[in-house]
Amino acid sequence: MKHRVYDSSGKRICIRMCVSCRENKPKSELIRIVKSPDGVVAIDEKSALAGRGAYVCKSRECIEKSRKNRGIERGIKAQVPKEIYEVLLNFEA
Repeated sequence: MKHRVYDSSGKRICIRMCVSCRENKPKSELIRIVKSPDGVVAIDEKSALAGRGAYVCKSRECIEKSRKNRGIERGIKAQVPKEIYEVLLNFEA
């Protein structure tokens, strides 16, 4: 679900939901994992890649929880390689 939220200067802030904790947060606070039309799963740091995406918080807790309950896999409808989770853990804030 996308909401219209604005900052103090009137600029629109994009809100997305974490697949793990299910909290709505600004897109800048989340990491996007995308499955391209070719079926390749990658981390989309710039939110510019085409394909089906899922968002997860930058916290270790959310990343590990999404790995356990397969939230990212359900979000992008594809298997996520172990290497992706290892890289995600390096994004921890």
